[in-house]
Amino acid sequence: MSQSVLIHGALATMTHDHGPDGLVPDGALAMEGGRIAWVGPADDLPRAYAAWPQEDVEGRLVTPGLIDCHTHLVHGGHRAREFELRLKGASYADVAQAGGGIVATMTATRAADEAALVTGALPRLDALIAEGVTAVEVKSGYGLTVADEIKMLRAARRLENERPVRVSTTWLAAHAVPPEYRTRADAYLDDVVHAGLDQAYDAGLVDAVDAFCETIAFSPTQVARLFDHAQDLMVPIKVHAEQLSNQGGAMMAARRGALSADHLEHLDTEGIAAMAAGGTVAVLLPGAYYTLRDSQPPPVEALRAAGVPLAVATDCNPGSSPLTSPLLAMNMACTLFRLTPHEALAGMTRCAARALGLQDRMGTLEAGKRADLAVWSVEHPAELAYRLGFNPLHRRLFGGVA
Repeated sequence: MSQSVLIHGALATMTHDHGPDGLVPDGALAMEGGRIAWVGPADDLPRAYAAWPQEDVEGRLVTPGLIDCHTHLVHGGHRAREFELRLKGASYADVAQAGGGIVATMTATRAADEAALVTGALPRLDALIAEGVTAVEVKSGYGLTVADEIKMLRAARRLENERPVRVSTTWLAAHAVPPEYRTRADAYLDDVVHAGLDQAYDAGLVDAVDAFCETIAFSPTQVARLFDHAQDLMVPIKVHAEQLSNQGGAMMAARRGALSADHLEHLDTEGIAAMAAGGTVAVLLPGAYYTLRDSQPPPVEALRAAGVPLAVATDCNPGSSPLTSPLLAMNMACTLFRLTPHEALAGMTRCAARALGLQDRMGTLEAGKRADLAVWSVEHPAELAYRLGFNPLHRRLFGGVA
């Protein structure tokens, strides 16, 4: 069993000990068999670990590997034309109603086979990995048939075979109503979303179930029916909610114990209270806010005051957030949403792990958790959110292996 120790690192453990970042200024971290065996001040390294092979990281910052807890990495095509339309004043809803948006990506995704979807996703995944990501969530939602949604999840799972990364897969067939069901949303839910969920679940492809609860997608009542189905299967739920309007989706999902509610620009006080009571993580997606040139940010101060955990993700997708830089997402969360640099880093480590239901395995530097680490050539954790267009990653370890 492999054994090694990182010595003389500034360890941002992201626990609640040692200040906001759990910082151990001159620390040591022992790893065995892909897991963290011990963390603490270098001077306190137990004798049993001191005999293991050591790597001096020379004062560099060591954090948990970053976790991108909301992405749409697997898809066909691109939507650069929509970027131009939005610059001319078209809204998200305008683009969708004109046949663009999710339905445009649907056409390209249906046309691609599984291998092509993997090939297309790898450069996007590589960009995330290059900035310290060790775990990523990947949603379906662009196939909008049972076969194509399952094809997307199979492609997402294959990414783990291509790269050293943990992939969580989410069933998001309730992303949009395809043209063939344009006036029959409930039939689409029955024929594709619910029936396909059963098939994907039986194939072992579903780690969570998501839905787009919005006026241009599905109502809270429709989404609640899906979530009840998911919970009958004992599959965790999460929701795209309150991005364009306040539909009460976050409140509905939180009352069902949702892992997360994501976007939340139009979230109200009742929704915040439900999320706080339900332990639901707020996943902030500044890339979409920026790309859509939104002017109403999520109610961060109220979420913070209520004790709702704040995660940050890229929302990497071909339309509203073609973003593959977790470091830029952290910076945007600070500059656009007024998170602190500590909150931004916690949002891509500890809180992101919680948003995926993986907080017992990753997200902090603690004994027993996976040795998924990022070593940065910086002096202080705040530098990760502070810089623009600069990647200070020195090394990335996945299960203790570079």
